[in-house]
Amino acid sequence: MRSKPDLTTGELMRLRKSSVVIAAAVAALSLTACEDGVNTGSAASASAEVPSGSSGSASPAATESSGGGDTQASASAPGPAPASASAPASASGGTCRTADLSFSSSGGMAEGEVLINLRNTGSASCSMRGFPGLDLKSEDGTVSAERQSGRPAPTVTLTPGQNTNFSLHFPPNTSGGSGVTFTSAVVTPPNETHSHRMPLSVSTPADSGSGPRITVTPVGSGK
Repeated sequence: MRSKPDLTTGELMRLRKSSVVIAAAVAALSLTACEDGVNTGSAASASAEVPSGSSGSASPAATESSGGGDTQASASAPGPAPASASAPASASGGTCRTADLSFSSSGGMAEGEVLINLRNTGSASCSMRGFPGLDLKSEDGTVSAERQSGRPAPTVTLTPGQNTNFSLHFPPNTSGGSGVTFTSAVVTPPNETHSHRMPLSVSTPADSGSGPRITVTPVGSGK
């Protein structure tokens, strides 16, 4: 048999270089295959976790929940206090009540006239409009004053401590006889049901029932 010739040094070196190149190529191919497998798996995983058309923002359910929270906070936030509709009538210029008035009398502008003064003793303003009720009382009975016709009735507003009045007209006793002497008057302010009794001395002729009438003017028109 023919024996194989021995390789020269140069041939051995070329063979070794070829082996190194082949080994490097094989390693590179293996690394590339591994990297391709990892990338493919990562892309598939991301595709499975993120729905199609999503840009990575919060899901609609999360957005609605956040919006709902804001709505709830807004709904529970206190608004401006409404205005109060249950304020006492006297605090907004309501009707003057008998309990919040004081009563007195003073001389009128002429004989047969007495001014009945009403003063607001309450803590708030009040108003009244119209004719008062007035009954003169004596030992012989009671006479109710009539409304004086043709007199307009103004609206009178009284601040605390302020006064108003009305006039009582009666025929004075000038006959020289005893006549009828009234010693008190029962006054009812307009639009009120409670009365106040006050001392008042008024003397009229005995036959005043057939003569001039006893009358009152509207509140606010006494002078």
